[in-house]
Amino acid sequence: MAFAVFPDLRLPGYTSDHMKKYWHRLELLCAKESVDRINGLLALHAAFGWEEDHLPSGETRFVIHSENADTLRVVQDACIKNMPTVSCKLHKVAARDWLAAWREFFTPVYCGSRFVVLPPWLENDADFADRTHIVINPKSAFGTGHHATTALCLRVLSDLLESGRIVPGQTFFDLGTGSGILGIACGKSGLRGLCVDTDLLAIKNTLENSCLNATDCEIAVGSVEAAAKRKFDLVLSNILAGPLTEMAPAITGVCADGACLLLSGLLAVQADSVERAYAALGWAPACRAYNGEWCALLWR
Repeated sequence: MAFAVFPDLRLPGYTSDHMKKYWHRLELLCAKESVDRINGLLALHAAFGWEEDHLPSGETRFVIHSENADTLRVVQDACIKNMPTVSCKLHKVAARDWLAAWREFFTPVYCGSRFVVLPPWLENDADFADRTHIVINPKSAFGTGHHATTALCLRVLSDLLESGRIVPGQTFFDLGTGSGILGIACGKSGLRGLCVDTDLLAIKNTLENSCLNATDCEIAVGSVEAAAKRKFDLVLSNILAGPLTEMAPAITGVCADGACLLLSGLLAVQADSVERAYAALGWAPACRAYNGEWCALLWR
C-alpha cells in the first residue's frame, strides 16, 4: 500500500452508533497512467479521505469510505464523467475502529537526514531521539508523510537545511498545506511562516497537528492570495501540476530575492511542462529530485 487515509470520526453528523452499523465504500480501479488524474478528482471531491493501493498487475485501486452513500455517488459520478474507463464499485461494508486501523498502518517515515514523521503514540520512542519529530494525528486525507511526494519534499528541505542554504530565522510560505507537515518541519527548524489551504478540513487538521508539535506558524484559509504582498525566503507547494502551472506568476510574486522555491506533487513526466511555466517568468533551470515516478523541482 502506497498511501492511505481514513475518515475523521469527529466530522459533523458522526455518532458512536455508526460504529455499530456500516459504512459505504467506493472502489475505483484504474490504469497507471490515470492515477494522477484520479488523485486530482479525489482531492476535489473526497477531501475527507481515501486509500490508494498499487497492485502487482500495474493497476491502482482507490478506496473511499463514507457514512453517506450520496457523498460517494458524487465522487463516482465525477470519476465516470471525467474518466469513463475507470472501474467503479459502490457497496456497503461493516464499520470498524478506524483509529485501530491507523495504528496497524502508520509506520514512521524517515525523510532525509533530519526528519521523521511519527504518530502521537510513538512520539516518545527512544529510537527516534536523533531526529526532528513531525507528529501527525493520522485521521484525515491531508498527508502523513507516507506518500512519495510528501517524503520527497521533506528530503529536499532536509538537504537545504543541512547545506545551510536555508537557516533559522528565515521565512516560509507553505501553499496547500494539507496536514501541515511541511510547515511544521519548517517551524521546528527555526523558520517563521504562513501555511494556507483552500480546504477547511485541511486547516482544521493543520491546526491540530501544529498544536501537537508546539509550532507557532500562521495558518489561514486561502490560496496564494492569502500571502497578500508578503515575500518569503522559502516557498513550498506540494499540490498538483495544473495548479502549479496556472499559479506560476502568483507564486513567483511571493518569492523574495534569492528565495528557494520547492514544487512537488508532480509525476516525472509533468516536470518539464511545469518548469517551462517558471522559465517563462525568468527562473533559471531547476534542480530535480525523484522518488519513484514522482518529481520535485527546486530553484535555489
